[in-house]
Amino acid sequence: MKKGNTIFYSTILLTVANFLLRLAAISFQVYLSSRIGAAGIGLLQLVLSVTALSFTVGSAGVRTCAMYLSAGELGRGKPGNVHSVLSGCCQYSLLFGGAAAAALWCAAPWLCEVWIGDRAATASLRFFALFLPVRCLHGVMTGYYTAAERVGTMVAVSFLEQGCSMGVTFALLSQWAGADSGQASFSVVAGSCAADVLGFLALIMLRTRTRSKDRQRPPYGSILRVALPLALADTLRSGLNTIEDLIIPRRLALFAGTVNAMADYGMIRGMVFPVLMFPAAVLFSLAELLVPEFSQCAARGSRNRVQYLAKQGLRVAMLFGLCAGGMLFALAKPLGELLYQDEQVGWLLRLYAPFVPMLYMDTLVDSMCKGLGQQNANARYNTFTSFLDVVFLWCLLPGLGLDGYYVSFAVSHLVNFALSLRRLMIASGIRIAVGKPALAAVCTIAAGSIAALADGILFAGGCYLLLLGGMWYLCRIVGKDDLLWLRKLIGGRR
Repeated sequence: MKKGNTIFYSTILLTVANFLLRLAAISFQVYLSSRIGAAGIGLLQLVLSVTALSFTVGSAGVRTCAMYLSAGELGRGKPGNVHSVLSGCCQYSLLFGGAAAAALWCAAPWLCEVWIGDRAATASLRFFALFLPVRCLHGVMTGYYTAAERVGTMVAVSFLEQGCSMGVTFALLSQWAGADSGQASFSVVAGSCAADVLGFLALIMLRTRTRSKDRQRPPYGSILRVALPLALADTLRSGLNTIEDLIIPRRLALFAGTVNAMADYGMIRGMVFPVLMFPAAVLFSLAELLVPEFSQCAARGSRNRVQYLAKQGLRVAMLFGLCAGGMLFALAKPLGELLYQDEQVGWLLRLYAPFVPMLYMDTLVDSMCKGLGQQNANARYNTFTSFLDVVFLWCLLPGLGLDGYYVSFAVSHLVNFALSLRRLMIASGIRIAVGKPALAAVCTIAAGSIAALADGILFAGGCYLLLLGGMWYLCRIVGKDDLLWLRKLIGGRR
């Protein structure tokens, strides 16, 4: 099977898996919101933000490092060297993961009392600290499986993990937690930790062991050169993101029009954004596969293929992002009422829907930059825009409330996307025309605005897709060439 077909079928497989997993996750989020309310969802998001920072510190860039170095060895035709790479990454992961776990255990009471504002969350953070090293090792293994393009195995393990997480969480919620938001947070964290342990054991048992004839020492130097810059940048950015999450309810409470700051925060972060990013499962799958593909192409010096993949990836991300953004805009009101029985959720979803194309494209751009060895540049951009976001939120929330959050979100994400796209163009040598993307955006706005006037999710969605497809075909945004390209991918013909 040709390489293009491998990526295509792997993307389809991962897309279906991610779609089902995200559907299960968002269904569970809807269930949680009905059980503990928007304020409880807000508390849960704060707990998860702190655990995310702890994981970033503990993993210290090791997942991307394992993926990058393993893909390089595989691309050079030396699969036996992967064992030494993984051995070194695991040792590195245990060192940093153990230190981060000890720090989180000690700091949990202070974090909950001073920043989160609920001491009941202490148990959740300390329980997570116990299993943090396992999650870091899990990241090493998923990095290897991605580099080895063992998509089927990753999909099977992902379903196993999701089932375990939801089963443990649901059991604790129904038998113990009740409507208590602190205990609900503990239930979610416990389910996630159980899934990490089960997934790590499964990945270890399923790994193909190919060793070099001459036993090699782990490449500690290469691991440190790749992982440490990523660790510093990721930790700084994740720290800024966590600070952003922690200050939003506090600064939002200073706005005169705020009734319940924690509920507003939970509504945006825990209810609107999961729906907004739900269709991105398609692009997340492609982004995951493009990192090792670009790494191997770069190792072989295949510049033409790099440029081809970069152009096609950007085009797919743009068209899909426009289609999904317009659909979310048109269906925002009925989706808010259907999922959460709340008109404000629908209004916020429509407000943020225009950012969907940019957010989806940025996901793919970041992955392609990582595959081309531009991790440090992207890390600088992410850190800068995260700092910009914190400054804007601190200054704007007390005076503008949720409007201030919207302005901060728009500026920081636009700047980040522009910088990342520029870096990709420099690294790959591609050029981007703006004529067709602008015309595609105009068609999407027109189709979404008309479809938003229709009643019912199915009718409005059908109208939108028919209008958008017709406009794109008449304006030659898509045509027979796209169908032929897709047919070649499926059929395997040149």
